[in-house]
Amino acid sequence: MSSPSSSASDRTQSIDAVGDTAVREPVRTSGGSASSAVSAPAAGSGTGSGRQAKLRVQRVDPLSVLKLAFLLSVAAGIAGVVLIAVLWMILNGMGVFSSINEMVLGLLPQGKEFDLMDYVGFSRVLSLSIVISFINILLLTALATLAAFLYNICAGLVGGVRQTLTDD
Repeated sequence: MSSPSSSASDRTQSIDAVGDTAVREPVRTSGGSASSAVSAPAAGSGTGSGRQAKLRVQRVDPLSVLKLAFLLSVAAGIAGVVLIAVLWMILNGMGVFSSINEMVLGLLPQGKEFDLMDYVGFSRVLSLSIVISFINILLLTALATLAAFLYNICAGLVGGVRQTLTDD
């Protein structure tokens, strides 16, 4: 840990771990007690600015990334389908589709039949939205899991991402 000759503000703690735990690098405290290198200053003592922890993310569990990415992409897919349904209803209520249909009928020669709702009807648009959301769920889940594997490989080469956390 720290030598007896070091001051309270220079104390460091280093914990090396592999797997699911984080790696702690030097932890500097200011105003902490003399018995612990990572103790927080007493509440209301006003002697320090808090403690800092320098952490390094060495490994990300691909299974947890897979689960989280799946849940987030399902939520985004549901939100996307609801968004498309609401947007279609708003546009239909404003008469946008009927205006476009009248404009296209005016451009076509006499006797030609055209109905825009055959192409952009509510059921068609909603079905297409659901299919695209399902594909996005699969792709986002797979890409996030692949990114976790690639991060683990790169972190093994360069040591991972370092973060400094402070306790204010």
